[in-house]
Formats: sequence, C-alpha cells, structure tokens
Amino acid sequence: MSDTASGLLQVAAIVVALAALYVPLGDYMASVYRGARALAVERLVYRVARVDSGAGQSWRAYAISVLSFSVVSILVVYALQRFQGLLPWADGKLGVSPAMAFNTAISFVTNTNWQSYSPELVMSNLVQMLGLAVQNFVSAAVGMAVAIALVRGIASRAGTGDLGNFWVDLVRGTVRILLPIALIVAVVFLAAGAVQSWRTGVDYTLLDGRHARSPIGPFASQEAIKLLGTNGGGTLAANSAHPFANPTPLTNVVQVLAILVIPVCLTRTYGTLVGDRRQGLTLLAVMAALWSGMLALAWYLQTRQSGLEGIETRFGVPGSILFGVSTTGTSTGAVNAAHDSLSPGSGGVLLWNMLLGEIAPGGVGSGLYGILVLAITTVFVGGLMVGRTPEFGGKKIGRREMTLVALYLLTMPAIVLSGAAITLVGRSTPDFLLNSGPHGSAGAAHGFSEVLYAYASAANNNGSAFGGFTVTTDWFQISLGLAMFFGRLVPILLVLALAGLLAEQIPRAAVSADATPDATPDAARLSAAVPDSGLLPTHGVLFGVLLVGTVVLVAGLTFLPAMALGPIAEALS
Repeated sequence: MSDTASGLLQVAAIVVALAALYVPLGDYMASVYRGARALAVERLVYRVARVDSGAGQSWRAYAISVLSFSVVSILVVYALQRFQGLLPWADGKLGVSPAMAFNTAISFVTNTNWQSYSPELVMSNLVQMLGLAVQNFVSAAVGMAVAIALVRGIASRAGTGDLGNFWVDLVRGTVRILLPIALIVAVVFLAAGAVQSWRTGVDYTLLDGRHARSPIGPFASQEAIKLLGTNGGGTLAANSAHPFANPTPLTNVVQVLAILVIPVCLTRTYGTLVGDRRQGLTLLAVMAALWSGMLALAWYLQTRQSGLEGIETRFGVPGSILFGVSTTGTSTGAVNAAHDSLSPGSGGVLLWNMLLGEIAPGGVGSGLYGILVLAITTVFVGGLMVGRTPEFGGKKIGRREMTLVALYLLTMPAIVLSGAAITLVGRSTPDFLLNSGPHGSAGAAHGFSEVLYAYASAANNNGSAFGGFTVTTDWFQISLGLAMFFGRLVPILLVLALAGLLAEQIPRAAVSADATPDATPDAARLSAAVPDSGLLPTHGVLFGVLLVGTVVLVAGLTFLPAMALGPIAEALS
C-alpha cells in the first residue's frame, strides 16, 4: 500500500472514531460539570481538603484558587526533583539541578511539559509518577475547569457572577473524565506492546560482548495521560518515536486519537451547556478546517522537499506529519519525528500551527477558551461592520470585555517575540545563527527558526522543540520557565475576568421577555433563543468563515515578519 493511501486511511479512521465519540463523550462531559451530586471519592477529597463543594465562586475567587493550586504544585514538583536522590526507587539518580528543576516544575504544572533533559537519564520512576504524571492529570483538569468557567459565564442568565467552584471542577475533571479514559488508552497501549513495568531497567549483553542497560518503567500508563491531557512530556528522550512508548503504526493512530478526542468533544459540551449545539458545531467546523489545511500543507511540503528526512520510518511521512500537526495544533508537544530535521516548509507549518494560538483543536480546555475568545473578537468586528453593539450569547461585548480580549490576544505574541529578540541579541547569538542543521545553505534562518520555535512552544504551553542548540544553560532554563508560567497563567486570569463580566450580565433577550407582564419561563427561554435579526449569528457558515479569517489575520499580522526571517527564508533558499 502506498504512503498516500496509508495516510488517508489513518486520517479516515481518526475522523470516524471522533465522529462516533463526539455526541456521547461531549454530552457526558457536560453532565459531569452540570451535575449536583458528588461521588463518594469526591466527597472524601472535599472533606480532607476542607472544600465547601456547594459554594459558588466569583471570578476573583476562582482565579485565586487556580493561582494558589498552581503555585503550590510548582513548589511540590520542584522539591521532589531536588530531593530525588534521597527518595526510594531513585536507581542511582541524584537530585536535579536548581535551574532545571525550576524549569521542569513550571513546565509540567502549566501543561507544557517542555523537557530540557533526557528523562530516562535524569528522572527516577518515582518522580516521573508522583510528580510529573500527577501534573499531567491535574494540569489538564485545570484547563478544562477554566474553559467550563467561561462557558458558564456565557450561559449564565441570573447575573450573579457565579462561575461555579474551581475545586469541584478540578476533582470532577480528574476523577470522572481523565482517569477512566486514560485507563482505557493505557490498556490499549499495553495490548499493543508498550512497556509497563515496576523495574527501572533491564541488563543485556551486546553482540560484541559488552554489557548494556535499557531503562524501563511504567511507560504505558504515563504515555496515556501524556497524550489524553495534551501534555506531551514523555518518559523517554525519543518521546513517541521510541518503540517502548509507541510500538506500532496502530498505536500511533491511537495516540493521535487520544490527543484530539477531548478538545474536539468539548465543542459539543459547549453547545450543550449554552443550549445551542449549532454554536458548538460551528466551532468544530472551524477547528477541522484549520487542522485539515495545516495537515495537507505540511504533508505536501514534506513529501516534495525532503522526503523521509527527520521522519520515523516505522510511521512514514503520513504518520509522522499527522502526529506533528495534531500535537502542535493542540498544546501536546509530543513528537514521533525530528521536527528540526523536517523540511523548512513543513517545519514552518508546525511552528505556524502554534502561533495561530493552538485552537485547531487546541489543548484540553485551553483550545475551547482560546477559540471562544477569538469568536468574541469576530463578533466585535462584525458589530462594527453593521453598526450595532456586538453581543455574544445575548451578552453585550463592550469596552471592558474587549480590553480583556485584546490583552489576551497580545500576551502570547509579546512573550514569544520578546523572548526570541532578547535571546538573539545576547552574547551567544552566533551559536544560533551559525547552526545550519540539515539545511546548511540557510544557517542563520534555521538558527532563528530554532529560537523562535522554542519561545513559541513555551509561551503556548506546547513543549515540542526544533532542537539543534543547547537549552540547558541558566538563561534558557529561567527565561523559558518564565515564558511558560506567564504564557499559561496570564491568559487564564484574563479569561476568568472575562467570564466574570459576562456572568454579571443578564441577557438582553431574557430581560425583555421578563419585562412582559404575562411572560412565562417558557416564553423567556424562547425569547432568549431567538436573536435580534440585526445581530451577527454566532453559528453557521458565515460566522465560521469570519472566525477562520480572524484567526489567520490575527496571527498573520503579528508573526508574518518573524516567519519571513526564519522558516520562509529557509524554504525559499
């Protein structure tokens, strides 16, 4: 079978599986966050943590909870790494250096999973499981909680400003969604040959008589949540190109499916919670259009320009490019190929995929709230065109709302461009600009691309890398750590503030229906469901096209000059 036919079958299998899971999983997640009853294990957690699960939170209280949980998590993961040599199951590994522990702690707590080290050489299995794998669960749950808080702000009709309870959302997302699905995925990996062992390594003798040791551990279980939670940090330096973690082309397809399934199905959850599933379908169509376009372009450029260079031969060009586009279109950052060795064109597509804001379909939770912010931007632009006050979900989008939206859209570019600029004018600039990688005729452009990719990956909480230069210096450990920290938490704070403003509003249509003396609850709901004919509808083909245009223009106007200096210049050379 040709590579093209094999690739199309893989894409078709993933699309069919997502279509089959879309409604049941999307509605299930909506019921999880909308339900009132707590499971026994959840009540135990609330009791131990002294959480009042029945109390709602304003956006400020919700934000303080997110910040406090994140900061405490960073401190815990940092301490585990520093004291690694004193903990059980260390297998001779010493404590991690302060700068690397700082970078790694922030990386995993922010759902980035950037790794400036070889996991099998630096991290013990205990720290991998107790510190990093736990964060793979809860950092993903934090992203989903923030997305649901924004959805509640849009859907709220009472005007109370209540966004729910962060601690309840965190526990439910972990216990009811991530844990059971991760268990299923891990079993599939085990059945297909992925390694899962309590041992730390296996000794063997080479053909020439020398002795060697291969690291092993509980890889299958950690691979499952690494992908499902769009985390990306692997237990092996080769990540998903290693046969212990991704043994066959079948597991490669399952890994891509695991990456996409929750972000895709969250659009159904959104439509269900706001009471208009057409809106969810429109967001899904936009995500699918962007993902398909990036996949086709990267696939074409890789095949035409470099063939198998940088590609894992077990998966071929289709399997490697499908994986790369899916991980950079989400905040996963896992790799099954060498992105630095791909053709300049396809490598540039993967970089561009991150710079779009990772909303195709985006990370777990972060993809949904990212595309909703862009949808609000689209509504605002549409309102200016028709001369009407823009509304989203019956809520007016005014100066305060758009100030938060603008700050959200500027945060990531400011971090990426500032970080890359400061790094490139530093003392070690020639080291980057002379790094020609596999494309020697465009050394400066390639070196620039590597630096730009590093800060784009950090600020977007992706975690993948072009590689090609050393990032273990204190400058990179600290600057990339700060990029990850602010790239994750500043947008979250802005999203929660926006959710709070929307939750404090009573929808215009609902107010109008309630003002009618003989209005009934059914009449109020009907009035709220029928938008003003002069307003831009937030579903359908027209809105979808405008939203795609907004996404491309926002990223294009911001990053095109930088892309021209890096991947575009290298490709044209």
